[in-house]
Formats: sequence, C-alpha cells, structure tokens
Amino acid sequence: MNTEIVSAEQFFAPATTGPIDGLIAEYEGELGTIDLVASFMDQDGTKAAFEYFSDGHSKLEKNRAYYGGQYMFDRKYAVAAINSRYWQRALQLTDVLDYMPAKKRDAWHEQIREMKAPDFEEETVKATLLSMMNQRMDYLAEMVDGIFTGLSGEHVTNRPEGFGKRMIIDGVYSTYYSGHKEGLVHDMRCVIAKFMGRDHPPYGTTGRDLRYFRRSTGVWHNVDGGAFRIRVYKKGTAHIEINPDMAYRLNQILAYLHPMAIPAPHRTRPNAKRAKSFTMIHRPIPFAVLEQIAGKRIEKNKLELGYEWKKKDKHIRKAVDELMQAIGGAFVSPCNYVFDYDPTDVIGELVSSGTIPDQKSHQYYPTPETLALKAIEIADIGPDGKVLEPSAGQGGIADYLPKDRTTCVEISKLNCAILQAKGFTFLNASFLETLNLNKFDNIIMNPPFSEGRAKDHVEHAASMLADGGKLVAILPASFHGKDMLPGMQTLWHGPFENQFVGTSVAVTIMEVNK
Repeated sequence: MNTEIVSAEQFFAPATTGPIDGLIAEYEGELGTIDLVASFMDQDGTKAAFEYFSDGHSKLEKNRAYYGGQYMFDRKYAVAAINSRYWQRALQLTDVLDYMPAKKRDAWHEQIREMKAPDFEEETVKATLLSMMNQRMDYLAEMVDGIFTGLSGEHVTNRPEGFGKRMIIDGVYSTYYSGHKEGLVHDMRCVIAKFMGRDHPPYGTTGRDLRYFRRSTGVWHNVDGGAFRIRVYKKGTAHIEINPDMAYRLNQILAYLHPMAIPAPHRTRPNAKRAKSFTMIHRPIPFAVLEQIAGKRIEKNKLELGYEWKKKDKHIRKAVDELMQAIGGAFVSPCNYVFDYDPTDVIGELVSSGTIPDQKSHQYYPTPETLALKAIEIADIGPDGKVLEPSAGQGGIADYLPKDRTTCVEISKLNCAILQAKGFTFLNASFLETLNLNKFDNIIMNPPFSEGRAKDHVEHAASMLADGGKLVAILPASFHGKDMLPGMQTLWHGPFENQFVGTSVAVTIMEVNK
C-alpha cells in the first residue's frame, strides 16, 4: 500500500535569489534619481514656480492636478510608487505567487496596488523572497487545504475525510452582495498544472472560463486535459468530477499539513481500472498559447489577433498557427485567421478544455476531398434516405453529405463543437458504445484503423444499415477482398496510395449492399 506523504523536492527547484541582484542595482539607481529630483523640488523658489505649471495645467486642460505643486514631488509618494513597482517585478522573477493560497496572494496584490509595500532594500528583499521560496511546499499545501475547506458544507457529495471523485463548490460567481470562490477553482487548476508539468494558468483565466461555462448551464466541460470536468449553474454552484489519480495526489498534499487526519485509503494510489472511466487527452496546450486566442474579436468567421501579433515570440506564433490549422483556420494577412464556420464556440471550448485531441490516440486523419467525394459517389445517395457518418471528425466526409438528412457521431467534444458550428446533427459519443440509433439508408465512414478498430466499427455500422441500404467504408488496403460481413454483397474499390497527409498508408473502399 502506497501512503507516502509528498515533500518539496518532488515539485520545486532549489531556492535562489541570484536574479534579484540586478534588480536591486537598478532600484538603487532610480531611487538616487528620485532623491535628486526631490531635493531640487524642496527649494522654496522651485515650489513657487511649479504652482504656475499646476495652475496653467488646470486652466488650459480643464483637469486640475491631483496634487498641488508643493506636494507633487514629495519624496514619500515617489518612494512608495517605486517600492511597489520593484516588489512586483521581483515577485515576477520567481514562481512564489503561483503557489500562494488565494488569500495570501490577494494580500500581496493589495499591498502593491495600494503602494504599501516595504522598502526595497537588499537585505529585506532577499530574506523575504528566500523565505517565500522555501515555503512553497507550505503554500502549496495551504492552497490545497483552502480548496478542501472551501467546498460547500451543504452538499453530502463532499467528504470530510479528504478529496473524493466528486465535489461541489458554491458561490463561484462574484456578485455585489457576496464574495466568490472563483479563486478556489483557479487554485485547483494551478495545483493540477503542477502535477501535469504544465505552465500555470494566468490569473483571471478561470473567471473567464467560468463565464463561458455559464452560457451552457448544467453541461459538463472537460478542463485541463481531462484532469477534471466541471458543470456550473446560474446560482453559482459548480459540480466537479476529478480523476481519481488527481484526487489521490491532492490528498497527499493535504496529508502534508494534516498527516494524522487523512485516512490511509485516501492516500493510496487508485488502481488503473478505476481511472479508465476518464479520457486523458494527451496534448495539453500551453497557457501562453491559449492566452493569444482567448477573448479575441471574432467577426464574420474571422479571428482577429490584433496588430501586435507580429511582435509576439515566433515559437508562440508557430504554436498558435498549428492550433488554428488543426481546427480548420487559414491564416490571412496581416494577423487574422478565417474559417468556413463561426469559430466562437469552438475557440471557447479549446480555451476552456486546454487540450487538442491527440492525432494518434484518436486516429484522427481528416479524409481528403478526393477520397471523400469518391466514397460518396460509390454510396449513390438517394433523394430521401437517412445518412450516417459514424466517425465524423470535423466533417471531412459530412461536408459533402445532405446536411438535413445526415447524423454524425464523433467522440471528440472539440470536433463536435465544429460540427455544431457547421449546422450538423451530431451525437458526442464513442461510436462503438452507441446503441439504438435508427436504421440508415446510407452509411459512409472513415473509421479508426489501429488496434482492430476498423473491423469493429464496420461490423457495428452494418447493424444499423436498413434493408436495401448501402455502407461505404474507407479501410486499410490490407482489408481488400476480405469477407468482413458474411451474407452481405461486398464490392471493393482501389487501392488508393498516399491519400493522407503525413502518412504512406494505402487504403481501399469497401461497398456493402444489404
């Protein structure tokens, strides 16, 4: 039984204040300039002269100066401002704010915002930052403890002995009359990001995501690579289902603070069988990339990134370009992507889930136009029949089918968002787990090839074929000529070489008449 308690060495690099030396030198130089200006302005004649500047400004600009001339250059105001600015910069050189519980993080932000930060002196700065970095494990534990104690006390789903698979947080939306627990959801994301080896979600992204989720109240949304999923309600309650392995790791952190309070079963790693009910998507998207597309203007199917786009880091621009191409976007000058559908909800889903379906594990290889049209020609779709596309992807085949009579099945929620934006009727599900669909007159499919899935998909699709109907499937060339569906008339077309970008796979088209 594995019931170990975590230590800081598992998560953090050694604490160091090396980068602070240059910042302190820069601070002392600017402070010297402030002293020089303050000394000059402290003379009676200079104060009197500045009153003319102040009076002229208030009369000509219709905007009275905030301070009178004799106070504008008071040293204490400038020192308060420079102290706050340099403390902010110093904290940004470390990762300590990422691991602070929400209350402590908010307290630091308030000190800086209100310009009440202590003097930025070398001894104070280094001692404070070193202490904070050495306390990162304590901060992380306090953050997890804050999440746990912040769970709703009114819902029996929440368990007093530790994190479970399901939990409920109330009050996740801010109002004029009450506080909110948006920060708890954000803290959970920060801890999970550390578990997954990802960069941390920037502060404010969770509030934006919660507002997006609120548009579809009561609907489950995968977050951060499937580490957990969440559904929210308008009254501000959030239901969260977390991967059992993540719950186990959160309880390990909780046990760091309360080693005798967390029962051993809650600190024991769950077996693999329990974790299979969750889909762990393999390609989390860096938050630095997601920030480039989140909240950007979308008009007439065009995503506008802004004229500062060309100044962004080239690696970020490349990652965004690959991401936009993956959801059907085309780059146009100077800084926009255009789509053949409205990408608003698709980008919202992309940002909130923080992942993109892994091509290999999902076996997602879009059907090229020539192959799709060949399969549809063979299908010989009539004027009234019902059509099924069982592995629809983003519509590589469905785009050429009669939209008003076509049903799509697709496992990826992101791809379903694209199908919905294109106006298709769809079912977000694993096709092999889909039962009790109507019979279809035509079934056109490009199923996943690996691990014997192509055969399973074809057999399952054939069970949904109406009498007199026709099934057309794009399959690996090795299937050519095989009797896959005994008792049904089968014809073969092809093989066709090098049809899929990035692969050398040859394919054949199977035509089955029932």
